[in-house]
Amino acid sequence: MPPPGQTQLPDWDGLKLRVRTLIASHRVMIFSKSYCPYCNKVKELFRSMHVEYYALELDVTPDGPSIQQVLAELTNQRTVPNVFVNGTHVGGCDSTYQAYQDGSLQKLLGDNKDAEPYDYDLIIIGGGSGGLACSKEAAALGKKVMVLDYVVPTPLGTSWGLGGTCVNVGCIPKKLMHQAALLGQALQDSRKYGWQYEEQVKHNWGVMVEAVQNYIGSLNWGYRVSLREKSVTYLNSYGEFIEPHKIKATNRKGQVTYHTAETFVLATGERPRYLGIPGDKEYCITSDDLFSLPYCPGKTLVVGASYVALECAGFLAGLGLDVTVMVRSILLRGFDQEMAERVGAHMETHGVKFIRKFVPVEQLEEGMPGRLKVIAKSTEGQEIFEEEYNTVLIAVGRDACTRNIGLETIGVKINEKNGKVPVNDEEQTNVPYVYAIGDILDGKLELTPVAIQAGKLLARRLYGGSSTKCDYINVPTTVFTPLEYGSCGLAEERAIEEYGKQNLEVYHSLFWPLEWTVPGRDNNTCYAKIICSKQDNNRVIGFHVLGPNAGEITQGFAAAIKCGLTKELLDETIGIHPTCGEVFTTMDITKSSGQDISQRGC
Repeated sequence: MPPPGQTQLPDWDGLKLRVRTLIASHRVMIFSKSYCPYCNKVKELFRSMHVEYYALELDVTPDGPSIQQVLAELTNQRTVPNVFVNGTHVGGCDSTYQAYQDGSLQKLLGDNKDAEPYDYDLIIIGGGSGGLACSKEAAALGKKVMVLDYVVPTPLGTSWGLGGTCVNVGCIPKKLMHQAALLGQALQDSRKYGWQYEEQVKHNWGVMVEAVQNYIGSLNWGYRVSLREKSVTYLNSYGEFIEPHKIKATNRKGQVTYHTAETFVLATGERPRYLGIPGDKEYCITSDDLFSLPYCPGKTLVVGASYVALECAGFLAGLGLDVTVMVRSILLRGFDQEMAERVGAHMETHGVKFIRKFVPVEQLEEGMPGRLKVIAKSTEGQEIFEEEYNTVLIAVGRDACTRNIGLETIGVKINEKNGKVPVNDEEQTNVPYVYAIGDILDGKLELTPVAIQAGKLLARRLYGGSSTKCDYINVPTTVFTPLEYGSCGLAEERAIEEYGKQNLEVYHSLFWPLEWTVPGRDNNTCYAKIICSKQDNNRVIGFHVLGPNAGEITQGFAAAIKCGLTKELLDETIGIHPTCGEVFTTMDITKSSGQDISQRGC
């Protein structure tokens, strides 16, 4: 019977012969349709394997429907793609990928009896939080694993050990120096609590840096020991793809080795971006340099309004330094802007100066920490700003470390605008044997715990039979500015965009931590806000808190938000008194009411 709509009876015997000839005469034969995304995915797989294929596009072939009917009779498969390898029917997209994952596709592609086995089951490029978590989990599941980690020194020559940004030049030293600044504030408060001391209290930068670096050094050593205990091979070398499944590793001495693996994970992270103006790399520092800086930075200009910029400016000011922040546009892009402005306002009241809507155009005069003359221009006119500083810290964002590791050699696609790697919901790139985790993922959160979670779950899916994927929704985070800002869920602007302002109810309150009442400081500065969806039983879709220990508060509520926390459940929760977190159990003023939220007691 001819297919519906076809009047001329096909030459079925001739079509069957043609189909069998196509299958027999091509190593890889794909019966496809030009518009089908699953067909394109299969083609991409074979391209990534550097395997030639022949594709017959049935939607542009005159007798395509009849060929598809012949294929249905031959294989009992009515869909495309319909894949054959060396005469053997593999199946559709899912079947082809499954065959690739279990190795049967590679066997079908040729006689692999004489082929050399891979050196490793898994090679991970990048020894940061995500890469280490993935490597140890894979090794625990019985796989042979290698980790390559290499820190390209900063323009000023700063480098560090195993563990990535978080441990060496990120979360850990940042939080410790934030704590140093908080202790300075606590010393001031202590007099009101009856503590008496005569000598002038001063901060010693060198002592702090040495203590912080000693602790980081212990972590670096611990990571190396942990890898050794789990039989993970560690190379302090720069990894670069030179062909499919093969990398070149170059160590500090320029010695080169080559390694192959069945699967690769990219966990290369990001590095600070420079301004691209005269003198930026010669005279300025970034967060990569700050935490091991051998001298006190002195009068400091922080360029940028990212969380890194504000955190560094905050603790430097808390240590008693003269600090100015130069902002091109808004504070904390991507965060709730009401909270961001409150963060900035608090920093200003505590001595941090802000120069808004200016960008540096030149730094001059060498010196460490000498005199750096900064020339900046207004973003809204011709006004020029000039000032001298001892140190200029650039914190205008970070760039993914993906452009110089040979990804183009094996066909891994990146977002050309930002260098980040697009992946599917299983962290798989467009090249099936290459995965990516952490800060280099396009459109995902740049947070250490996210990378760790993604790395562990990826290893379990690859080698442990798990199907659990990393959940990137409702991830809590905290900005460790002098007044900490914790959040989980949507910023108010984003909630309005997604749900519509009429479908939201925002509850908010100022609060005064009891510990601050005796010193008599910062009343009606701390702020709490929840954003609720009226169409979903007032479910909490945004949680925001500005106050001491905001990270500790947010971590607890994040679990409740994961479980579908509603305003009613918050109201039914009995608070712990006297704490800052209890404010979320007593909120009854909405933004829409316009009522005063000032607090006058605990």
